[in-house]
Amino acid sequence: MQGKHLFEYAVIRVLPKVEREEFINVGIILFSKRAKYIGMKYNLDAERLKLFSTELDIDLLDETLKSFEKICLGHKDGGIIAEMDVPERFRWLTAVRSSCIQTSRPHPGFADNLEQEVERLYEELC
Repeated sequence: MQGKHLFEYAVIRVLPKVEREEFINVGIILFSKRAKYIGMKYNLDAERLKLFSTELDIDLLDETLKSFEKICLGHKDGGIIAEMDVPERFRWLTAVRSSCIQTSRPHPGFADNLEQEVERLYEELC
């Protein structure tokens, strides 16, 4: 993917206690309409998450993020949402929700290499 690509990204967050609105950044989702690209990177650090709440079900969080990833990549076992086009999948994944996994508002940017930008943002923000 060469040349400058306009993209949007959102930070994936875990909210151990939704009502407190405290969160831990665990990943990045990045989308470029023109490049028809959507990419995601995440990592659940169980020890770090348990410092915020011992009640978190890490396995359930991991399964939920795996389903996010299936939707992001358009895998056939990602359900009907994974069948949507790239912009619709990104909008669904970044929609406001009241659950223990949420995303930040989308932010814009430009990058020559979108895959490298996912890595850079992940390293910087997570």
